[in-house]
Amino acid sequence: MASYEYRIESNQAIRLRPSADSRPSRCVFSDRALAVALAAKSVITASGQEVRVVHVPTGEVVFRKTTPRAEH
Repeated sequence: MASYEYRIESNQAIRLRPSADSRPSRCVFSDRALAVALAAKSVITASGQEVRVVHVPTGEVVFRKTTPRAEH
């Protein structure tokens, strides 16, 4: 049984490459490098969108990618 220690999460649906399909706002992985690589390649276009990789046991954010918030 795999231990899923890393979670990719976002404040919006995630589009992970190479697939153009949207995923739920959370995905779990057992490999940190894979989780970070997929999060880094994710497509984020909405203003203020954030994708992060969280180490589940500690809650530590190990990677974060954001888009700037639109200023009005």
